[in-house]
Amino acid sequence: MKKFLLILLIAATASSAFSQGKRKTLKLNGGQKPKNTFLEKQFWLGFKGGTNLSQADPIKRYSVLSATNYPASDLNKTYSSFHDLGSQATVEITFQFRNLSISTQPTFNHSVITYSNQVVWVNTQAPSQSLTQKYSQSQGLDFVNLPLIAKYDLVGNRLRGYVHGGIYYSFLTNALKTVTISGVDLASGGTNTLSSQPLIVGTKDLFTNYWGLTGGIGGSYQMGNVKLTLDVTYMHGMANITNVKNRFSNDRLAGIGDAQDDIKLNNIVISAGVLFPMRFLSSSFKSLDQK
Repeated sequence: MKKFLLILLIAATASSAFSQGKRKTLKLNGGQKPKNTFLEKQFWLGFKGGTNLSQADPIKRYSVLSATNYPASDLNKTYSSFHDLGSQATVEITFQFRNLSISTQPTFNHSVITYSNQVVWVNTQAPSQSLTQKYSQSQGLDFVNLPLIAKYDLVGNRLRGYVHGGIYYSFLTNALKTVTISGVDLASGGTNTLSSQPLIVGTKDLFTNYWGLTGGIGGSYQMGNVKLTLDVTYMHGMANITNVKNRFSNDRLAGIGDAQDDIKLNNIVISAGVLFPMRFLSSSFKSLDQK
């Protein structure tokens, strides 16, 4: 009899606990739906940083020298595409509605483009006598980019992929060029190797603001109340970044035979960052999608 009463007591206790758990579950499920609806709209504030590779795309080429007994193309500069690392730092402000986001991402961007050209003088009376000089140039460019970007989340819940694209305008803030000269002198009675200390010249007056188009892919990982992001972006310059009025204005560069080509600037940008939601910042509620 005592065993029977004990079994009834255990059964009653288990039934009561199950009923309470069920009521709590129903209440929670009923309470999450409006939260889901509210979470469809979200503001995010975040920070990104990373590296970039640059390409100078020549529109029209210029030189201080003029070709006489050789092709003018021999004076052309040879550009290194996507070769030297630059850097960038970004503040991101995003409004998200479901899977679509509109974002502005003010960015300080430091780009590096490098090129070289070579000049050869030959004694027409004694062709074995020649002077070869090579000019290796590294141009650093600092811009503040102001983009407007649309982003669409693809698949996933905690881990999501996305595509993004938009337009940007870049404001020039600084420019600095480093020139290294090397060569071989065969005209002074022997073989002499030439070299020089790097020449560093401020070149902000040789460049100007420009605009472009941007697009790329990325992914985000929801960790509690924040998102971790990683994306790759291609920035395609649509306008000449050279200040055509000042092309020959720098006497130090003109003295070594350098004139700025008309170029467009393209970048491949790799950035990692973190985004903080402007709603539901509490330890009791996570902004992770409740779907």
